[in-house]
Amino acid sequence: MLLEARLAAEASALMLQLPMLRLLEPSGKGPVMVLPGFMADDNLTWLLRRFLEGQGYRVYPWGLGVNRGPMMQYLPTILESLERICDQHGAAPSIVGWSRGGVLAREAARDRPDFVRSIVTLGSPVRGGVHGTSIGRWVTQQTGMTPEQIRQTLRERQQRLIETPITAIYSKTDGVVSWQACVDDLNPKVTHVEVPSSHVGLVVNSAVYRQTARALAPRHGRSETPADR
Repeated sequence: MLLEARLAAEASALMLQLPMLRLLEPSGKGPVMVLPGFMADDNLTWLLRRFLEGQGYRVYPWGLGVNRGPMMQYLPTILESLERICDQHGAAPSIVGWSRGGVLAREAARDRPDFVRSIVTLGSPVRGGVHGTSIGRWVTQQTGMTPEQIRQTLRERQQRLIETPITAIYSKTDGVVSWQACVDDLNPKVTHVEVPSSHVGLVVNSAVYRQTARALAPRHGRSETPADR
């Protein structure tokens, strides 16, 4: 957890590099939804959303307040939002999900692949349940679910594979989520990208912004750097 103290330095470095990132990294078009992590809300993804808007995307917040209750309770509302975006743009949006937001993005694509063009996850624990994170006890307290209930829910859903392309960005110096928990060796269209970042810093980290822009841009395809598993 001491590694999370880098947040201020990461944010400062991003502000210095942001003008060049806007110039050098690929732009794109179309809709993108950004989902916050556990115990976070749209305020903490504001700068990431502004960056993506500057790259040409029509960016949508999740608009559901603090991401704190049982995870699956949010899925129907997220799917409704994705359907509205599809109808408005005539195209499926991509989703950028930070931590638990990335898990929700994956589950939305699992249920309705026609609603999601691609996914970028930022430090999202996709294996191991609450045991893949240092705040597992806090998660169970806030959600009212036991570790076994959470694990069983994910186990049942993982029987159906995700066909949507996923770029999974993770950090081996993440102080909250184990990097091994972010490695998806089950679904067929996953590219793993390692960045140097704290967990909270994933939404204010220049390397993350760079890789996210590259993952979303159609002409670049998904990020090219696989994880060493």
